[in-house]
Amino acid sequence: NQSLVCIDAAGAAKPLRVSKLQVYEGPKLTETETAEPGDILVLSGVEDVTIGDTITVADAPKALPRIDVDEPTVSMRFAINTSPFVGREGKFVQSAKLRERLYKETLRNVAIKVEETEDKDAFTVKGRGEFQMAIIVETMRREGFELSVGRPEVIYKTEGGVRKEPIEHLFIDCDEAFVGVVTEKLSIRKGRMLNLVNHGSGRVRLEFSIPSRGLIGYRDEFLTDTKGTGIMNSIFLGYEEYRGDFPSRFTGSIVCDREGVGVPYALFNLEPRGRLFITPGEPVYEGMIVGEHNRDNDINVNPCKEKKLTNMRASGKDENVILSPVLPMTLERALHFVREDEMVEVTPLSIRLRKSVLPAKDRHVLDGAKKKDRA
Repeated sequence: NQSLVCIDAAGAAKPLRVSKLQVYEGPKLTETETAEPGDILVLSGVEDVTIGDTITVADAPKALPRIDVDEPTVSMRFAINTSPFVGREGKFVQSAKLRERLYKETLRNVAIKVEETEDKDAFTVKGRGEFQMAIIVETMRREGFELSVGRPEVIYKTEGGVRKEPIEHLFIDCDEAFVGVVTEKLSIRKGRMLNLVNHGSGRVRLEFSIPSRGLIGYRDEFLTDTKGTGIMNSIFLGYEEYRGDFPSRFTGSIVCDREGVGVPYALFNLEPRGRLFITPGEPVYEGMIVGEHNRDNDINVNPCKEKKLTNMRASGKDENVILSPVLPMTLERALHFVREDEMVEVTPLSIRLRKSVLPAKDRHVLDGAKKKDRA
């Protein structure tokens, strides 16, 4: 019940009264009357406090040097699930539940911010990287939420008419044999080498300055290139002038044009078009992405097409169809794959890729309008 004050970022002192004081004893919380230096405290009766605020006595209030949390560099769109399969696998599908859960996350995850959008069913979540975003989505998925998320996008700034982007200081530790491929991949992503140290032990330490957008989707490539032996860490360096465009994806999408289930006969005939994401018997719907096209354009296909039977063509022949193995789609791979006009549908049981606009007719009209605007 001691009277204290909370000093915020502006230096204003807000009075508060502690109603309960608790400390940790192992994994449990126990009530206490006093606390010693080094104890982790849980205070009840304190509201509107952020990281860096100082809680001190009211007699002689003095703020400690402020701790600043790195500002968000990546944003992602979180929206309700609008696919035809909504509500089949999850418990929470309403926008009110999604909003409540996201704001609850900001209380314990100080690095993220949640903002409202013009669409009442969608929210913008800002954080420190796509890996942090993937952890939030995976946690919500396990809690029973169904939602759609967009591709992670970096947060740009404009200062003095100059476009600026967040830059990361990247530290890489890998074998000597992989220095060439790592340097090549990072230079394509506008990375600049700052330092290279070879200790003569077979391992090399590399330091790069690279845009945050260059690291989106690179972690998986890095592990593949270094055969799982590389170590990569990064810290926020600041904002610098935009370093230019680089290609993030050279392929298009194979999009389903109707609702149904995947048929072996149809999938076998689609395999020459690209790499498929679905297996026979898997439910599909119009606008769902069922594969990666070999070329840079999108194509609409019918993965539900069955073989036409005649006296000369028997259905039993389908038993001879052998499909290529499908690599299961993970949340990280899905977030790296989708483009600006695509989303990832996340449910407790499934991860599906889909177009933001599901009907093929509406997508065609939208693409035509974009081409007209560019012209």
